[in-house]
Amino acid sequence: MKRTNLVLLLLVISVGINYIDRGALSVSAPLLSKDLKLAPDQLGLLFSAFFWSYAVLQLVGGWLVDRYDVKLVYAFSYGLWSLATAATGLVTRFDALVGARLALGAGESVAYPAVSRILVRNFKEEERGWANALVDVGAKVGPGLSTLVGGLVVNEIGWRALFLIVGIGSLVWLIPWLIFAPREAKPAVAAKMASVSFGELLSKRQLWATSLGMFCLGYVWYFLLTWLPSYLVSERGFSMRDMATLGSAPFWVMAVSTMIGGRLSDWWIRRGSSPTLVRRAFAVAGLTGCGALLLPAALVSSAGASVGLITGACFIMGFYTSNVWAITQTLAGPEAAGKWSGVQNAIGNLGGVASPYITGLIVARLGSFWWAFVASTAVVALGAFCYLVLLGQIKPVSWRKETQ
Repeated sequence: MKRTNLVLLLLVISVGINYIDRGALSVSAPLLSKDLKLAPDQLGLLFSAFFWSYAVLQLVGGWLVDRYDVKLVYAFSYGLWSLATAATGLVTRFDALVGARLALGAGESVAYPAVSRILVRNFKEEERGWANALVDVGAKVGPGLSTLVGGLVVNEIGWRALFLIVGIGSLVWLIPWLIFAPREAKPAVAAKMASVSFGELLSKRQLWATSLGMFCLGYVWYFLLTWLPSYLVSERGFSMRDMATLGSAPFWVMAVSTMIGGRLSDWWIRRGSSPTLVRRAFAVAGLTGCGALLLPAALVSSAGASVGLITGACFIMGFYTSNVWAITQTLAGPEAAGKWSGVQNAIGNLGGVASPYITGLIVARLGSFWWAFVASTAVVALGAFCYLVLLGQIKPVSWRKETQ
């Protein structure tokens, strides 16, 4: 196997573990909240806490991977988030849980800037849809495994065991990463490449369009990632075992559709179509299709039909997620891929700060998830508008090569 493909495989696995670790709280929530006597708004705050550090430190993560050896920066951050996951299984107080979630967010904040920098330097435009799609498979298989296997583990041996097993076991990934991932030749070379200032970056309309679009994705994605297990158990009446099985279905089908979307978009570009047409078509179709199915999921009386509609919404969303980072990498280029990804993911994950907490407030005040689905549908429509109207052409930005 070529080294670039092996590194891509390791990135896919690391992103999968990333989402397993952050999703462990969601699948544990029905039992954890009972054990620690947490109200819905406290649980929403706990879900949201991860994104406080995760969103803010994206800016630091983007700067670090553009400035220093991405291999070592990513290894350190990976170790931090794994240990934070294991620590969650040991805490007994609400404030300690919040602290563990903040540490998890700090560690995971480096992941997407690092991945984006590596992909933009090693894959051509017509290859990035597939490469990003494979990374996105990790982001969907992770929640699927977290919900399915994690739900069964929680059901059989408890939520604390899940955090300890996942956190300590995931450290094994560091061994092949440190052996096979290439180091950049000299830190000075990386510093020279990182010649785009934050000031110039923030002056670009395209950055704000992709970042707002990412916020909309983050709001809907983390609404599902954090609250879907509780929704299925508390509002739809599923047992923990049934929730683990059926609740993982949306993530499995999204993993399939993101691979389809990545292959089709690259094929379309190789056939001569412009990245603007192709990437935008997949982004807008994925977002609008998701919204069209998400709202009815809260309206239908059948629990099975609700799961089916949510699963369909996630399948269509996969066509967007397979192309979202390819859009960013084309616009930013190797000079600014890390910083652009950091800013975009920082703003995007403010959706992750907002939606878990807002959903918790809605459920606590109204006793129903209906308005939470309405809010998610409205936000996903705004995301489609960003890519359709605000973004403009998807082509490399011309940088002035400023230094900081």
